[in-house]
Amino acid sequence: MRFRHPDGSVVHLAYCTNVHPAETLDGVLAQLRDHCEPVRRRLGRDRLGIGLWLARDAAQALVTDPSALRGLRAELDRRGLEVVTLNGFPYEGFGAEEVKYRVYQPDWADPERLDHTTSLARVLAGLLPDDVTEGSISTLPLAWRTAYDDARAEKARAALLTLAERLDALEELTGRSIRVGLEPEPGCVVETTRDAITPLTAIGHDRVGICVDTCHLATSFEDPHTALDTLGVARVPIVKAQLSAALHAEHPRLPEVRAALAAFAEPRFLHQTRTTTPAGLAGTDDLDEALTGDALPDTAPWRAHFHVPLHADPAAPLTSTLPVLKSALTKLVGGPHPLTRHLEVETYTWQALPPELRPRVRAQLTDGIAAELTLARELLTDLGLKELP
Repeated sequence: MRFRHPDGSVVHLAYCTNVHPAETLDGVLAQLRDHCEPVRRRLGRDRLGIGLWLARDAAQALVTDPSALRGLRAELDRRGLEVVTLNGFPYEGFGAEEVKYRVYQPDWADPERLDHTTSLARVLAGLLPDDVTEGSISTLPLAWRTAYDDARAEKARAALLTLAERLDALEELTGRSIRVGLEPEPGCVVETTRDAITPLTAIGHDRVGICVDTCHLATSFEDPHTALDTLGVARVPIVKAQLSAALHAEHPRLPEVRAALAAFAEPRFLHQTRTTTPAGLAGTDDLDEALTGDALPDTAPWRAHFHVPLHADPAAPLTSTLPVLKSALTKLVGGPHPLTRHLEVETYTWQALPPELRPRVRAQLTDGIAAELTLARELLTDLGLKELP
């Protein structure tokens, strides 16, 4: 979906396909048929943006076979879909029964991460619509925090510099400008937007910036306007933004609140949980850990890294951090010029919701994704953007 900003530029809105992960190119093509095109039709749109997640094997198939890449581009066109952004965070296995810490491997100290991201950039350059010259890729925030020392930090910095050089060369070859954004996430080396400033300014290349995920922003209790202003002062480019909402518990000390939170503790994804204390941010690596004994102080609200559907608040006594998303979006695109032109709805946890909230059939998932995009569209038009055909 495309929107005209009051300054005349085009802002793109997509939804991320990691909600129905596929490891192979055949699986990606099935996604387009079974999920993406039905969402477009449900919205009554001639064209729908999607943020593709391409696992290692799918990306390799596309980058080594030009005919396969041309075939994917043709299939996108045939189904009324377009791609200006990729989710390059998960490497493989995102549909596994247990993902947890595996999603952070390989990290940016591992040559495989550089090679994979380079492949994604080459694929994206071939998928961009004819009238679009800029693409974006989100990636993990360097590494999970443990076992990350100075030597690994230097390897990561060198890898990102090499990536920037490769992206420069790719633009010279194709005329397409691809940028990559580190996506701050709780528990990682880069947990907050402020954590991103030092490594990104050390790289000092506008090909590599930040991807602002509003669920992660909220989970770490960052104020959106302060965070985005700080990035602006540091001249860190905002490559893309992911529109998502976290789980909020106002009174975690109450038994009924803990019982409600326990329903969201599940074995597939990591749900880092945070609270604020006089000494700063405190947290656990997962929600079930936070609910065990006194692992986390419970005198202030808790937020959990669980991407809840944008359009549907969880039942009381829980809420979502949708207000944080709205505040961030106002700052991102509500000013005289957009801070980023790539927005992506990313609720990948539909099948990890408590059983009574999960879509039971494909049509329910289609309805849910369409409802999220409808909400995002309304937020954008309320900010003065005009939807384009």
